[in-house]
Amino acid sequence: MTDRVQIVSPIDGRVYAERNLATGAEIEAAVAKTRRAREVWGELTVKERAKFLEHFLDALLGKNDEILPELAWQMGRPVRYGGERRGVEERSRHMIAIAEESLKPSMRPEKPGFQRWISREPLGTVMVIAPWNYPYLTAINSIVPALMAGNAVILKHASQTLLAGERLAEAFAAAGLPDGLFQNLVLNHENTEKLIGSGAIDHVNFTGSVEGGRRIERAAAGTFATLGLELGGKDPAYVREDANLSYAVENLVDGSFFNSGQSCCGVERIYVHAGVYDRFVKDFVENARGWTLGNPLDADTLVGPMATPRFADHVRGQTLEALRKGAKAHLNSNHDLDEESSPYLAPEVLTNVNHQMAVMREESFGPVVGIMKVADDAEAIQLMNDNPYGLTASIWTEDLETAAKIGSKVETGTVFANRCDYLDPALVWTGVKETGKGGALSEIGYANLTQPKSYHLKVV
Repeated sequence: MTDRVQIVSPIDGRVYAERNLATGAEIEAAVAKTRRAREVWGELTVKERAKFLEHFLDALLGKNDEILPELAWQMGRPVRYGGERRGVEERSRHMIAIAEESLKPSMRPEKPGFQRWISREPLGTVMVIAPWNYPYLTAINSIVPALMAGNAVILKHASQTLLAGERLAEAFAAAGLPDGLFQNLVLNHENTEKLIGSGAIDHVNFTGSVEGGRRIERAAAGTFATLGLELGGKDPAYVREDANLSYAVENLVDGSFFNSGQSCCGVERIYVHAGVYDRFVKDFVENARGWTLGNPLDADTLVGPMATPRFADHVRGQTLEALRKGAKAHLNSNHDLDEESSPYLAPEVLTNVNHQMAVMREESFGPVVGIMKVADDAEAIQLMNDNPYGLTASIWTEDLETAAKIGSKVETGTVFANRCDYLDPALVWTGVKETGKGGALSEIGYANLTQPKSYHLKVV
């Protein structure tokens, strides 16, 4: 077993950075530090914690010029998009702003001779296991509210984006948090599971694959640690006959191909009412042709490489299987960089698809989308639910009342109307079925990062 982790850049296949794995002694020391830091942090009010977190956020945002090219080198996102600054700021500031209200004691109705309330207490040490596809946004979802709620945090970042963990640690150090309250550890799967199973972790928030979620559950078995799991997805969109087609096309192309399709809530399958199907497909394909593949360091590039060649070959395999079964490819892009075992993969639009094809049933997590014709709302609902996942679903219509009715029948964590691929921090971010359990953001995110404590005081 190697004691080093390498970041192999999708841009050119070279080792971009290399780090040592944390030793057993370093992991033990980190756990001990969290206990001491929690005591100091617990003495502060929510308002006092907020000042530290605001300083952290300012420090992190100040690093964006350095973070931008690092993201491109680590996981391939084009620099033209400005990194994750806007989302990080929006989510952080919202969660800081609602913390006091979300965490305040819940007073019970007056009862003569008694004082009664329920407080929200920190869980203890929260372990955040963050993915590579949005290495800052996904981490922030849990880190900021966990700290605001009085917890300590240990971050284990994906090996592909280790530098994101370092940048977060630098920003927390600049903010002057108690020593050990936030720690960034470089861990492999074995040591991650060992730490979770040690009983030193009180809550795990994991974003990743379904199999990864199962491993986290097995590792935590018997420890009584709580879990927040955001796992796989195959998010659908349904375009009704009354949709604003030009608006739907523009947003759904973006929702399908932004970040090379490597978005947890990216659109992976589209169902279109028969009355507008032909026009939608024509306009969608025309728009998609503008999403050109290239070097992510080039300011003109819209689609960069996928994070690894393995991920790109997975999508290629799904596409080829669909074509063998009768699907039609509309873009057929010929690009020098797009070849077998290359992380560079040009976007593709498929029609004549069905649910016997993996591209319509299994997670792709890449720049390919299948479009199917449906007769009515009922068929669209049936097809949207014909899947083991459930993170988001988007409905494109001018009738919001009907959108809500359709959404109530779709097995998903979030129902969108006339938008997609976005997290509103005022709403809980959650999934159903094999997409996982728990929830981040909103006041519910705070509830999941704390435990209730009842006070039942009798006057004598």
